[in-house]
Amino acid sequence: MTSRLNIAVAGCAGRMGRQLVKAAHEAGHALSGGSEAPGSSYLGQDLGTIIGLEPLGATAHAGMTEAGKGADVWIDFTMPSATLMALSMLPTLGVKAAIVGTTGFSDGDLAQIKTASERIAIVKAGNFSLGVNLLEALVRQAAARLGEDWDIEILETHHNRKVDAPSGTALMLGEAAAEGRGKPLNALRSGPYDGPDAKRKPGQIGFSVRRMGDVIGEHDVTFGSDMEIVSLSHTALDRAVFAHGAIKAAEWAANQPPGLYDMSHVLGV
Repeated sequence: MTSRLNIAVAGCAGRMGRQLVKAAHEAGHALSGGSEAPGSSYLGQDLGTIIGLEPLGATAHAGMTEAGKGADVWIDFTMPSATLMALSMLPTLGVKAAIVGTTGFSDGDLAQIKTASERIAIVKAGNFSLGVNLLEALVRQAAARLGEDWDIEILETHHNRKVDAPSGTALMLGEAAAEGRGKPLNALRSGPYDGPDAKRKPGQIGFSVRRMGDVIGEHDVTFGSDMEIVSLSHTALDRAVFAHGAIKAAEWAANQPPGLYDMSHVLGV
């Protein structure tokens, strides 16, 4: 049986933050607090009240210092700058682990996360759903077995408010495909097909992006030869799937030594 954790949630009043608070509560864990941007109308409110439940005895704070006090695990699906600041401060608060679902990091940001993982356990993933992480494993195998004469194209669709593109999940799938071919993604990633000289280059991995309505997340990885096409896809039907995956990651990470992990470690796939 999983021990009861104290969990702090960054951006606790946002769409994903509310799902995380609810999932933690439903899993039987305590909430130590949550963070919100200065000036938010939710500051000082109980996290239970924010998500439409009974008070949980934890408050939304302006910043992460108060929110993180007493927490075992920090869960962060916010913005790169806020996430990096939190990771640099968490060890001083006694937090054991961090779950990072934030996307849009630069190479320099990723280096900072790696450094932070020398002090606490960090589970970082572009997507926390079980289905997507199974898809990642299948993409890696397909890329390894089908050969470089098969084109690889990745299409992702999200709601019209998403700011980064391609999505963190699409890049995660691209990295799996590149790994299957024994190369880093930056060596195989194709630029957008645009303009009069946009012919597809053999062996590269292409990305396409759609933004529309309130789509939670759709990802398709297509392998194509001159004679056949193989498609692997995943569609998220409820944002709660990401929150429940993050809580599973928190339960796992709380008992791990410092290091940088992903969902393949959590799920053993």
